[in-house]
Amino acid sequence: MAAKTPPGKKKGKRKRKMRLSLKQKKLNASSDKYSDSLGWSQDVGRTLNEPTAPKAPETLKVQCESCGSMLKIPKPKRSKYSVTCSYPECGNVMKFD
Repeated sequence: MAAKTPPGKKKGKRKRKMRLSLKQKKLNASSDKYSDSLGWSQDVGRTLNEPTAPKAPETLKVQCESCGSMLKIPKPKRSKYSVTCSYPECGNVMKFD
């Protein structure tokens, strides 16, 4: 069995010493290259008076091969697509590759 402490003395816990350091011993000037980019834009090529480029149309105009009616279709996302004529009596299906 372990020996008991005398009644007048309290057994204390051992404190651990911790070394807390946030500073580096040596600062590298080459690795410390922070540049503040807040505020004005760093974009040098564009000026405020210059008009923006017009956007490409979101729709395409296609002429039906059999009846000749003009169809307005949304811009396709794929290279191969097919279009069905919206004229009820025609119903022609055109395939584009």
